[in-house]
Amino acid sequence: MIAWSLLPDARGHPLPRGIRAPTSALEACAGVVELGIHTAKILIITPREDTGRLIHGMLRLAGYPHTHLAAGVADVLSFSLEYHPDLVILDATAHEAETLVLLEQLAVQLGNGIPVPVLLFGELGTAAKARALTLGARDFLAEPFDHVDVTARVRNLIESRRLHERLITQTRYIEERFGARSRELDDTQIEILERLASAVERRDDETGEHARRVGENAALLAREVGLPQEEVELIRRAAPLHDVGKVAIPDAILLKPEKLTLDEYELMKSHTQIGARLLGGGQAILLNLAEQIALTHHERWDGKGYPMALRKWTIPMAGRIVAVVDTFDAITHNRPYKGSVSIYEAVEELEALKGVQFDPDVVDAFLKVLEREGYIRRKHPSRSHA
Repeated sequence: MIAWSLLPDARGHPLPRGIRAPTSALEACAGVVELGIHTAKILIITPREDTGRLIHGMLRLAGYPHTHLAAGVADVLSFSLEYHPDLVILDATAHEAETLVLLEQLAVQLGNGIPVPVLLFGELGTAAKARALTLGARDFLAEPFDHVDVTARVRNLIESRRLHERLITQTRYIEERFGARSRELDDTQIEILERLASAVERRDDETGEHARRVGENAALLAREVGLPQEEVELIRRAAPLHDVGKVAIPDAILLKPEKLTLDEYELMKSHTQIGARLLGGGQAILLNLAEQIALTHHERWDGKGYPMALRKWTIPMAGRIVAVVDTFDAITHNRPYKGSVSIYEAVEELEALKGVQFDPDVVDAFLKVLEREGYIRRKHPSRSHA
């Protein structure tokens, strides 16, 4: 192990060259207050001082004042136990084995019931990346750093941790204060919405199984990308509600075999916002997640999706997951207005849309799920000549 030591906080140092200061406090902190994201404690671990200060400067500008910089492994674990970080940003520039050992130690010592996400950057091989995901790494940063990408990934990971904390807190509160009766009320509300979603699905899916398959595949994919088991189960139940907003779309548009006109397409796109309104306003974590999925599962990696034209990591992970499994299921099953394609053709389409419509890492993880579940062979035709 390299004997690294903690560096002092970088407050007071000039901003790294090329970093623009926000024009207002609102720009710096927009959207982070509701979950207390701006209070998150972030620990950056890197032996490269310039790189560490660059990331630190980016995060300060994005509204994260509680960011600390460490130069490496020695003393980091004891410091982390005292500091209780919400996110660790770890440089993998050192030898792969050393990075994996530190990840394993952090996972054991920092878990405390709620896993601390680790964001990796630097060079790691494919096998090491896969191992890192099992040890607590949740995402990877590419160099040179892009300010928007860095802050979006950091926000998503902290938001996920905050939601996880809220889920545990609310569950304990409900159990202590209201017990089974409150759970019954939540379950009743969710059951009504699930029945509504099932009724919607049967309009253009004769079996009504699309929503169930999306839920099951979304859970498998969520587990593959490393989400905690509680979030996996939430996604399993929330994902089937993704298209509930189609209840307001006329059959003449929903089932139209010809290409939609521009006006018809705009009306069809509104099902995301309608679904979010139907699911919104409640207190249940499950419904909050279902609202997020309904609103964002048609956003695209390249920013050309709808309804908000989000791009890359600004799209919530749950939305990115459901976007992939929803598309895969839709094109591999018959509908009144279209035929199906084979699984291998669907895989080729997903691969073609990596980095365009879908998060490349999420697509790769889904292909691993399909291989493990036996839907495709390890060397399937679409990749046999690669």
